[in-house]
Amino acid sequence: MIAAQFIFEPGVYDDDFHTLDSSIDDEAKSIPGFLGTDRWVSQDGLTINAIYYFSDMSALTKLGRFDDHRTAKRQVDRWYKGYRVIVTEVTATYGNMPHIASSGL
Repeated sequence: MIAAQFIFEPGVYDDDFHTLDSSIDDEAKSIPGFLGTDRWVSQDGLTINAIYYFSDMSALTKLGRFDDHRTAKRQVDRWYKGYRVIVTEVTATYGNMPHIASSGL
């Protein structure tokens, strides 16, 4: 399983942001190999971590090649004060949260 974390400090969102964000989310959910998402907000509310889970790297790559995703990446400074993307291979999962797919691990 692959986890792609988008950690960011929000700025000001506009209509373009909301349109692209919705389109990217819909596209991610339609990709074969999409497993789910999680979203975390820091205690002070200044940092958000949006995590997308995919079965493999090829599924994540499809999202990266999506036109609206590329458009948003070119304009990221319009909406975020700062960001970091972390892509990791998940080698094991455990717990009692069934909404997070374990992909057989």
